[in-house]
Amino acid sequence: MKEKLINFGKKAVAFIQNRPGIATFLSYVLVAVAASVVTMAMMLPNTISPYAQGQGKLSALQQLIDDRYIGEVDMTKLEDMAANAMIGALGDRWSFYIPKSEMEAYEEQKNNAYVGIGVTITQMEDGSGLQVTQVTAGGSAEEAGVLAGDVIIGVAGQGIADMTLEAVSDLIKGEINTQVELTVLRDGEEMKIIVTRRQIKTPVAIATLLDGGIGLIQIKNFNANCAKETVAAIKQLREQGAEKLIFDVRFNGGGYANEMVTLLDYLLPEGDLFKTVDYTGKESVERSGASYLDMPMAVLVNGSSYSAAEFFAAALDEYDAAVVVGEQTSGKGYFQVTYSLPDGSAVALSIGKYYTPQGKSLEGIGITPEFVVPVDEKTAAGIYAGTIQPMDDPQILKAIEALNAN
Repeated sequence: MKEKLINFGKKAVAFIQNRPGIATFLSYVLVAVAASVVTMAMMLPNTISPYAQGQGKLSALQQLIDDRYIGEVDMTKLEDMAANAMIGALGDRWSFYIPKSEMEAYEEQKNNAYVGIGVTITQMEDGSGLQVTQVTAGGSAEEAGVLAGDVIIGVAGQGIADMTLEAVSDLIKGEINTQVELTVLRDGEEMKIIVTRRQIKTPVAIATLLDGGIGLIQIKNFNANCAKETVAAIKQLREQGAEKLIFDVRFNGGGYANEMVTLLDYLLPEGDLFKTVDYTGKESVERSGASYLDMPMAVLVNGSSYSAAEFFAAALDEYDAAVVVGEQTSGKGYFQVTYSLPDGSAVALSIGKYYTPQGKSLEGIGITPEFVVPVDEKTAAGIYAGTIQPMDDPQILKAIEALNAN
């Protein structure tokens, strides 16, 4: 098995939530098996299974299905469900199985880069098409003339009314440097736009200078390029006159530990940053150097701040380097390593625990902000979608108030 970078993120939750309930699945299986055993015992009371001895349960079951099952078997589906059930049965909400069919998307997410056209789309409520909500700056869609607000109604000459978002995304995807034709509606007028598929880099750190010399940096995740882009955003804002900073890690699903440690090293003075204990009992400690960023800071968190995101806030809080504003975080205290499997699938398995600079575990606890500012579902949805302006965001306003009070 090939070992990959430590995954310090939330992906487990997304994958597990997108699967059928493990408990429900197993209960159906157990009921079906029990019923079969009773029926067969009544019909063939003296039959002894030739697969009952001499091999492991799973191998015996697979051989039994191969030899005796009368129907057609989709082995890929069977193995994916079995692997997913095995990981689910661990009872660990952070470990997860990744089918081969989803590995490309998984790698793209971790690399903050993908092959596509550079648009963010959402399904129209009436099912008529997909509305473009955002066009990536410098991407091929922007170059081709696609605008935010356009409604995509066709891809490659095929109408997409009532198709799922995933199905349309699959149509738009393709090999790098190939072209795809989009049919869009703009102000009631239908037009066709040819777009070239290219590698698109997803921005990780988005900087905005607010009034009063306060810089706002939204950190999307802690995957590839996070530390580099965030440090660049800090320097950009300081050059523009920022004297205080707000880091927004709401809806941040985490990422790589090394990206988080590199960023914390830039922000915090000399001392312990990140402590881990792996499955062998081996302890490791990452430390910060002497140089640090001496600026008033605040961090925004919520219930969807996972893993590296909540740890980032906890470390800044424990060093008294920043005030924490928002809502209770998720509470993740295990780290995962992604291991590839022979068929091209993979499993991200929890192999250790991590601790804050003060030696605290966040597992099942999370962090409680110094300033708790709850928001309703509509406001939370607007924050997630980026449709609420900073000065209309109650959590940002509270962070500004806290910074100006010091």
